Amino acid sequence: MVQVGIVMGSDSDMPVMAKAADILDQLGISYEMNIISAHREPDAFFAYAKGAEAKGFKVIIAGAGMAAHLPGMCAAIFPMPVIGIPMHTTSLGGRDSLYSIVQMPTGIPVATVAINGGANAGLLAAKILATSDEALLQRLKEYSESLKESVEKKDARLQEVGYRNY
Repeated sequence: MVQVGIVMGSDSDMPVMAKAADILDQLGISYEMNIISAHREPDAFFAYAKGAEAKGFKVIIAGAGMAAHLPGMCAAIFPMPVIGIPMHTTSLGGRDSLYSIVQMPTGIPVATVAINGGANAGLLAAKILATSDEALLQRLKEYSESLKESVEKKDARLQEVGYRNY
């Protein structure tokens, strides 16, 4: 059964949303990815959000730019966690998206990552799922260890060659 829904309002969001999918792939988490506009196709959006629980979704990752209604509307309908990814915009640099997603009304929480924070959205979804999945928790611990090792290797190289040759 699919555990995570990844939804975006435009294909221009794909490079950011793909980072969430890449993390889920690395951790062996099933997901479904869709492009659905809450503004341009509201009936399709409502069907998606209302049907997500029946599909087995435990978390929705929703990316949105500008007015950023997609994450909040998912959270209003879907009873489980929603993670919003504010998209960088040319007009306001993504601040408009960020403010829209984090300023949800009481009772409609949306966890929010950094602007264009697709990878962290995937990791947060994994951490939510890991609260009831010991094997996934172990994979997350291994992932964290690999990050540590990566930094250690970079530092070892810096120490070996110096900053001018790094």
